[in-house]
Amino acid sequence: MKTLIIGGGAAGASCAARLRRNDEKAEITVLEQSDEISIANCGLPYYIGNVINSEETMHVSDVNKFRNWFNINVLLNTKAVSIDRNNRTVKTADNQEFSYDRLVIATGATPFVPPFEGLNKDKTFTLRTLSDANSIKNYIKEHEVSKAVVVGAGFIGVEMAENLCELGIRTTIVELSSHIMPNVDIEVATVAQNKLKEKGIELILNDGVKAFSDDKVILTSGNTVDFDIVIMSIGVMPQIELAKEAGLEVSRGIVVDSTLKTSDEYIYAAGDNVEITDFTTGSKALIPLAGPANRQGRIIADNICGKTETYKNTQGSSVVKIFELTLAAVGANEDRLKKLNIPYLKTFIYSNSHAGYYPGAKQILYKMLFTKEGRILGLQAIGEEGVEKRVDVVATVMRLNGSIHDLLDAELCYAPPFNSAKDAVNILGMNALNIIDGKVRMAFPEDLKDSYLIDVRPKAVFMNETIDGAVNIPITEIRNRLDEIPRDRKVVMFCNTGYTSYVASRIVNQNGFENVYSFGGGIVFFKSQQNFLNSNNS
Repeated sequence: MKTLIIGGGAAGASCAARLRRNDEKAEITVLEQSDEISIANCGLPYYIGNVINSEETMHVSDVNKFRNWFNINVLLNTKAVSIDRNNRTVKTADNQEFSYDRLVIATGATPFVPPFEGLNKDKTFTLRTLSDANSIKNYIKEHEVSKAVVVGAGFIGVEMAENLCELGIRTTIVELSSHIMPNVDIEVATVAQNKLKEKGIELILNDGVKAFSDDKVILTSGNTVDFDIVIMSIGVMPQIELAKEAGLEVSRGIVVDSTLKTSDEYIYAAGDNVEITDFTTGSKALIPLAGPANRQGRIIADNICGKTETYKNTQGSSVVKIFELTLAAVGANEDRLKKLNIPYLKTFIYSNSHAGYYPGAKQILYKMLFTKEGRILGLQAIGEEGVEKRVDVVATVMRLNGSIHDLLDAELCYAPPFNSAKDAVNILGMNALNIIDGKVRMAFPEDLKDSYLIDVRPKAVFMNETIDGAVNIPITEIRNRLDEIPRDRKVVMFCNTGYTSYVASRIVNQNGFENVYSFGGGIVFFKSQQNFLNSNNS
């Protein structure tokens, strides 16, 4: 079997290596248009920031390893320019022709850079390859860069901003939407934004780039930002031109079936260039992530060798470091569910990274979305420690078609330095079940403005700090002060992080009140949202 693979990134490289492990006699050729193969792309911002200080460590593999370990022919700087499906051949830019029995298109995606007026390409960079990273590193060194603008606040944009800041470069992020990190909702993103601002990074939100002068970004608002270097991280576009010109079915990405076969039975496609099905919503989507690309490459290799493996859709599990914080997410966010008209319930909780009585415990904020039947739609979390492991557990439950009941029943490792007897995963399940069963009515930031607010913490705590307009009825006094609670208004109770107000609301609800809610996340969450709430109410 002669297999030709176009693209040597995550999908192409994993497909090639798996093919060889499956079939020692297979003839395998990889065509890669750049001068590098199997690079640790996700580590590039940290390489620029000198956290990773060796270029060699950025090479996951190389041409020699593919040749000597796997007997795979890898041709660098070889761009495929056309596919002849009738004769099963591929032509390259240097007029070579390669035949195939099976073809794998793993061309990936390319950074999107709009044709802005005045854009100076000598000062503007994208980050996709090791060559890009070296160009940025060299430019910073040679031009003594002191001011940087990052356009776009997705994964690469935020990671680049952090690493530029750590290099001592005054950094500004320009983001067209209302918050950074579009895979999470604004409440969780706000916590991350607070950290970026704390570190001295300027955030310009709800504003876009209109044009450039030699040393200024001109924004749509008319404001300007000085720069020595610009990093474009607006997003990526799947490279589908080759497939489209060959007459393969394409949409936003290359269309594939569950076995990752294209509309041509002899051609497969994988990686950032394919349109996948979103595991949570069932809708078609482009979700460019390394993990799914690797799995897709492996599946294709198995199918070429006679198996019938299927790709079981993409959950979008992700994590990003933001200085001391970790932000992780899986599944759909609230914005996506609204756009698709998918009904949902939601909750916010805080939970410690390990037992609160053991030194060093850190609070983690969780936002979970779920259905009234208990299906988990998505989880977002942010904190300093233990964030991603909880999101990974929930991602696994979701993958196995589990529900909030499975979160409640999850038996996770416990010892005080590592966890609490009731892990955050368990508490999320308990909280969601209470909401579904009607044992608690949750209130959120958008509910506070026109509600009657009751602080249920002790008076001394209330006197020190509370939410403007709140009255104080401590939980220890609430049974004797029910007549002070109005029945003709929405009443929202709050405490530090949400547990005491939940208990207080149970007391009041069971005394005949149907208008009493518990504010998820409490005053700790409220304080983290001040910038968002102020802008929303202005």
